[in-house]
Amino acid sequence: MPILARYLRRQHEGLRWKVEGLPERELRMPRTPTGTNLLGLLKHVSGVEADYLGSCLGRPFEEPLPWMDAEPDDDMFAAADESVAWVLSLHERVRAHAEATIEALPLDAPAHVPWWGEQADTTMGRLLVHLTAEVARHAGHADILREQIDAAAGQRPGIGDLAHRDPAGWAAYVERLRAIAEATPGE
Repeated sequence: MPILARYLRRQHEGLRWKVEGLPERELRMPRTPTGTNLLGLLKHVSGVEADYLGSCLGRPFEEPLPWMDAEPDDDMFAAADESVAWVLSLHERVRAHAEATIEALPLDAPAHVPWWGEQADTTMGRLLVHLTAEVARHAGHADILREQIDAAAGQRPGIGDLAHRDPAGWAAYVERLRAIAEATPGE
């Protein structure tokens, strides 16, 4: 498996970890002014990957994803009839399809991304780079959202990228940052 595929897989693992172990209400709850929510991030990433490593490479994902062509942002939340189990399962099925595509095609396999305009003709290698950046971006969003819910932070279970502090240590650290910010003159 190309190193690009391993990096993409790790980003998916991190994103998925942020969704696991929370009640459904917490996963669906919009947590930003634009409605960003954990379950929606996983659904969105699944749809995007199904397109890029599916139809763009002539290997369409076998299930229709009607929200991808519906109203804007319909892929950014799970509808009432789309359960957590269903979104998790969709993510697994899309990942299996993507991994099969990666195994079947070389990095220089031709790809066509209609929504990329003049740069629509590309390669699977470029799609893997693009997807890794896309999933990493959303995994970062999920990391912040999850930290706001229950303080779970880091790339993946057991692989944190933060200093080791107990809750009191974190509170002191945050207070230090707050004091610096409050002492800074406003504009």
